[in-house]
Amino acid sequence: MLDSLITSKTRLRLLVKFFINAANRGHMRGLAEEFNESTNAIRKELNNLSEAGYLEKQAEQNRVSYRANVKHPLFGSLQDIVRKYLGLDTIVTKVLDRMGDVEQVVLIGDYAAGRDSGAIEVTIVGQSLNADYLERLGPKIEELIMRKVLFTLRDTRMRDGLVLYERDER
Repeated sequence: MLDSLITSKTRLRLLVKFFINAANRGHMRGLAEEFNESTNAIRKELNNLSEAGYLEKQAEQNRVSYRANVKHPLFGSLQDIVRKYLGLDTIVTKVLDRMGDVEQVVLIGDYAAGRDSGAIEVTIVGQSLNADYLERLGPKIEELIMRKVLFTLRDTRMRDGLVLYERDER
């Protein structure tokens, strides 16, 4: 879907990297290695995204570090689009549907770090969760979002990862 709108694979990978989690940062050489791309391709797209105001640059010693510009008026919209592109909204909706008493849904692993590796790792936290439903749900979600999904169940809240859902404790 998004890959037909944004034809540059490098730009799409950068958007996923920086907009899935606003805490993600990167510098040109590191991104070139991570994406297995030339530094010129990365430089071109970083410049385009920076000039448009989507990314912020910050000089750190002898490198320039990049991160999402959370003050940009389209930041929230871009983050929503990237999460929809990856299917994270579908995962959360389906999990909350019939999983039981869900306290948190947390994205961990490559996708939490902004790497579009093809395998989404999700931890579901709660008491008395419906593991049978989750076992049947996994293949259906994978077919819908066209990515591998790996679920883990826990009964204690997580401090690490990207929280996709958290029940209000009021």
